Amino acid sequence: MTWEDAPSHICRGGDKRGLAFCCPPVKPCPILNALDEVNLTPQEYIDIKTEFAKETKLGEGTGTCFGSLVWCCKPSKPCPLRDITLKNIGMTHDEYLDLKKELSDKLVGVDKPTPDESVKVLAETFNIGEMEAMSVLNDCNNDLRMAVKLLRVKSLGNAD
Repeated sequence: MTWEDAPSHICRGGDKRGLAFCCPPVKPCPILNALDEVNLTPQEYIDIKTEFAKETKLGEGTGTCFGSLVWCCKPSKPCPLRDITLKNIGMTHDEYLDLKKELSDKLVGVDKPTPDESVKVLAETFNIGEMEAMSVLNDCNNDLRMAVKLLRVKSLGNAD
C-alpha cells in the first residue's frame, strides 16, 4: 500500500494530514494552524512523533536535519539527507510513505475530550462540583493533564 493521495507539506498549503511530513514547530509557521485544527499542542505533536520514531524505522536518520526520518519531508521534495538514510537502512519510498501514512493517522486521529466531558470526569474523579471542575479546567487553559495535577495537589493538601 502506498499513500497515493499524500498531501503537500503544511508549509506548501497541504491539509492537516501533511503534519506527518513537518519539522518540529521551532518557529512561527503554518504548522501551528494545522496543530490547532487537530487539537494538538506543539508539545503533544512532538511527543507523538518522537514515540512513533521509537517504535518504527522512522527513528533512523541521525544525519538528517532533525535527527530522524520522522521529521523528514515527502519524497517528492528532493532531499539527499533523507534519501541517503533510506538507502542505508534499505527502506523504499513506498515503505517510507506507508509509515508516514500511519503516523498521519495517529496525528490527525487524536481526539481530545471536549471541556464538557472533561468537567464531568474531573468532578467525578475528585469528588467536586462541576462548577469547581470547570473553574480549574479554565484556569489551566483546558489542559486536562494540568487540571488533574492541580486537583491532585489540592486533594493532598486537604488530606492533612
